[in-house]
Amino acid sequence: MKKILQKPDIILTVAVIIISIFGILMIYSSSYVWAEYKFDDPFKYMKSQAMFFIIGVVLMYIVSRIPYELYRKYALVLLGSCMLLLILVIIPGIGTVRNGSRSWFGIGGFGIQPSEFTKLALIIFVAKYMSNYQKDIKTFKKGIVPILGITMLVFALIMLQPDFGTGVIIVMTIIALMYIGGVNMKFFIIAGIIGVLGAVGLIIIAPYRLKRIISFINPWEDPLGSGFQIIQSLYAIGPGGLLGMGIGESIQKHFYLPEPQTDFIFSIISEEFGFLGVAIVAGLLITIIYRGLKIAKNANDLFSKYIAFGITFGLAFQAILNLMVVVGLIPVTGVTLPFLSYGGSSLLITLVSIGILLNISRHTPNT
Repeated sequence: MKKILQKPDIILTVAVIIISIFGILMIYSSSYVWAEYKFDDPFKYMKSQAMFFIIGVVLMYIVSRIPYELYRKYALVLLGSCMLLLILVIIPGIGTVRNGSRSWFGIGGFGIQPSEFTKLALIIFVAKYMSNYQKDIKTFKKGIVPILGITMLVFALIMLQPDFGTGVIIVMTIIALMYIGGVNMKFFIIAGIIGVLGAVGLIIIAPYRLKRIISFINPWEDPLGSGFQIIQSLYAIGPGGLLGMGIGESIQKHFYLPEPQTDFIFSIISEEFGFLGVAIVAGLLITIIYRGLKIAKNANDLFSKYIAFGITFGLAFQAILNLMVVVGLIPVTGVTLPFLSYGGSSLLITLVSIGILLNISRHTPNT
C-alpha cells in the first residue's frame, strides 16, 4: 500500500521565502554605496544574492521531494566529499583568500565555501550514527569517541583556513545533538572544560583573536582599529528608534561600517527599520526555528528527528551568535545571519537544509 504523504509545512515555507526576499532587499540597501564605489555597479551584491536565492528555492523544492532516508545511505559519501573539499581549499593556488581566511573556491566571480556544505553533511552523518547505535550512545567507546573524533577532525580542518565562527557552530550543533541523544552529562562537563582551555589556546596562537576580545571588553581603547566595527554597529542600531530612518537612509553604510551587507546587516536593518523591523525579523526567525523543532518533535524515526533538530539548532545558534556580536555581547566572530546576510554558499545550503525539513514534514503527521 502506497504511503500517503502530507503537504509540506506551508508556514515554514512562507516564512523562509519572506525573510530571504527581505534579505535581498536589505543587501541592496546596505551595499549599493560600497558596490558602486568598488565595482561601478550598485546592484552587484543584490544580483548575486538574488541568483543564489532562485537556485536555492529550486533546490529547496527538489530536495523537499527526495525521501530523507536516501541521505542515510549516502551519509559517509557526503561527509567524505565535504572533508576532501576542506582539505583542497586550504591548498595555496586552489583555495581563495578572503578577509584573511582561505575558505573559498573562486568560480568565476563567485565564491563557494565548502565549510557551509560540511555543516549539513556532518549533521546527516551524526544523525545516522546516533540512530544506528542508540543503545550505545551513552557509552564512551561507541557513543562519544566516534562522534567527537570526526567532529574534531572537521573542526581542525576548518581552523586551518581559519574560520573560528563556523567551527564553533559545527561543534555546538553536534554537542546539542549528542545531548538530546542521551549522552552522559559528565561528558558535557569535561567537554566544557576542554572547550574553554582550547579556546584560550586558539586565542594565544592567533593574536588577532586577542584583539577582538580586548575590543569587545572596551572597544573605545582602539576605536579606529579592533574596536571600529562594534562601535560603528552600535552607532547604526542607536538612532533606529521605533520606526527607523527609512529604507535606504542608513548613514553607517556610507563607508563607516565595513561591508555592512555581510556580518553586520542586522545593524543596517535596525538603523533603517527601527524596533519594528527588528521585531519582524525576530518573529520570522522564531517562526522558522519553532516549525523546525516541531517537525523534529513529531518525526516518525530517530534519524529524521536528529536531522531536523540538528538543522534547526544550527540555524538558531548561528542567528543568536550573529545578533550577540552585532549588539556587542560577544567578540566579533565573523558569523553571518541566516537568510539575511550576503553569501551565496550560506543561502544555498540553508535553503537546501530547509528542503530537507520540508521533506521530513511531508512524512510527519500533525506538524
